[in-house]
Amino acid sequence: MLVLSRRAGEKIVIGDDVTVTVLEVRGDVVRVGIDAPRSVRVHREEVHRELQAANQAAARAAASDEAAAALSSALRPRAPRA
Repeated sequence: MLVLSRRAGEKIVIGDDVTVTVLEVRGDVVRVGIDAPRSVRVHREEVHRELQAANQAAARAAASDEAAAALSSALRPRAPRA
């Protein structure tokens, strides 16, 4: 992990497209501004964790639905052959 010290108004550049600016430091709270292209998703860690959990739950539900459809298809009676 890279650890940097910055003062209010100073910036950190990540790659060619992302800039993080320290807006304010008040006690143990730091406000930052993040300038990034719309294609780069930026979330607070707790929101990111919630999104991951929701995506995993949706993937499990989709896999379960697919498994149920496959089982249903396999159990469906077939017409006798002539």
